[in-house]
Amino acid sequence: MGETNKIAHMKSKLAPIERPSGLMMTFVYWMSRKQFGKVMTPLKVVFARLPVSFGRYVQKLEKLEQKYELPKYLAVLVRTHVAQLNTCEFCIDIGKLEVINHYPDLKEKFFNVSSYKTSSLFTPRERAALRYAEELTVNKKISDEAFGEAQKHFTERELVEIAWAVTREHIYNLMNLAFDIGSDGLCQLPETPCEGRTFDRGVETPKLGVSAVHYMQREHQMRHVHLL
Repeated sequence: MGETNKIAHMKSKLAPIERPSGLMMTFVYWMSRKQFGKVMTPLKVVFARLPVSFGRYVQKLEKLEQKYELPKYLAVLVRTHVAQLNTCEFCIDIGKLEVINHYPDLKEKFFNVSSYKTSSLFTPRERAALRYAEELTVNKKISDEAFGEAQKHFTERELVEIAWAVTREHIYNLMNLAFDIGSDGLCQLPETPCEGRTFDRGVETPKLGVSAVHYMQREHQMRHVHLL
């Protein structure tokens, strides 16, 4: 695991800040170590260089997701697919951890999301959502055909929420990609390496949220993090 961290840090375009300034960020680092056994690379590369208010903004995004009418697992499935399309290694890694801890019965579906078009694991509704998200991610627009298919399965509000989930995941993905932040080695494989770890997006610390750590960290965050 130490070697994984070393490799990830060597790749980042900005050197990780190992000793943050300010009590709040110091506390966030401590919470990250407590929850993940390490300080997440996005925390050290991105959020340690920003005012705490940026972390609070990420926390707000996390809370807004709780207001979705869209099933939570489907929103996470969409974000997982987006992270893979954008090749955000960090978000893919922490996303696996989130799935194992919160959706263990759906692991096979999540780990095979790239095959959604042909796999029998996915319902027509899920395929419609994933195609909608994929076209928005890859083409930056949605074809009339894909939109029409999505309309058969989702309300207008849910269509907006899917687009919101895609947009939110892009924030995490693009910030990590901008600085070559790769996987933190939390979940190298879909099986045992991360089954003993916890990922509680519901835990909150003063002011900054777990989500900030997910991203400052997740992720996504797992895509989509949430220590703050």
